[in-house]
Amino acid sequence: MEQKKLQRTIKLTLVMFVAVVLLDACGSVPFTGRRQLQLVSNEEVIALSLQQYQDFMRTAPVERGTTNAQMVSRVGARIATAVKTFYTNNGYASELDNYSWEFNLVKDNSVNAFAMPGGKVVVYTGLLPITQTEDALAVVMGHEIAHVLARHSNERLSQQVALQYGGAIAGGFLGNSQVMQQLGSAVFGLGAQYGVMMPYARKHEYEADEIGLILMAIAGYDPRVAVSFWTRMAENSGGAQVPEAMSTHPNDNNRIARIESIMPNVLQYYKGAGVQNNTKEPIKTKADVPIETDKAKTSKEWTF
Repeated sequence: MEQKKLQRTIKLTLVMFVAVVLLDACGSVPFTGRRQLQLVSNEEVIALSLQQYQDFMRTAPVERGTTNAQMVSRVGARIATAVKTFYTNNGYASELDNYSWEFNLVKDNSVNAFAMPGGKVVVYTGLLPITQTEDALAVVMGHEIAHVLARHSNERLSQQVALQYGGAIAGGFLGNSQVMQQLGSAVFGLGAQYGVMMPYARKHEYEADEIGLILMAIAGYDPRVAVSFWTRMAENSGGAQVPEAMSTHPNDNNRIARIESIMPNVLQYYKGAGVQNNTKEPIKTKADVPIETDKAKTSKEWTF
């Protein structure tokens, strides 16, 4: 009887300890203030993803020197400057110390783009017929960069650590480089089903939409083009969609509706709207961000 009581006490103590560890590991997302789990440092995540990025770039058919390649570099540079401005004005400048921005256009017919932790951004040529304009390209690149700034990969990796290893966190799990490499490959690794990056959760997509629009507005691009861009994306999909509850990504109509709902706040950061460009913390919006359980992703959905 005493032994069972002792076992229960040990289990309860372990659960409480892990809970404290997880609570201490919570951080918040710049721009939105949402709390998130961060069991792994940003430096570790950048190191894990960099090898995957370098492996990809060794064989990627990078387009250089063309008008489109220059446009990708220009949009990226302007948004990176907007990031630096925002972070400096809000006291986060040190968080960018490990970032090394790089913007590449890759010859591939996929309608896709991705960004890796640390600031490595890739746009596929197949996306350009859909973006059509530099401002619309800024919608996509701002969105991808937002994933990086919001540390969504860090959060996804931390969730895998917590779910798969639980109490092992208390036993020095995070120092196991082999396990971390395995998890990093699962998060960042190449996969035929998903292109380059595994899909983000729907709440991450909505959050990246909002942050990305703010960034492009600060950079001087008109965020209002986002509605027409996402409309073209929906048309490009041929109208085939699965119910949002069965998808990792937002339904096109829901995404557009939410973008329209947050646009008044976003426009506070855009000089072209006739207001002063504001680079202080944004006013929080009341737009709802669904947090349903994510399920299988279909080939008709986008990876950004």
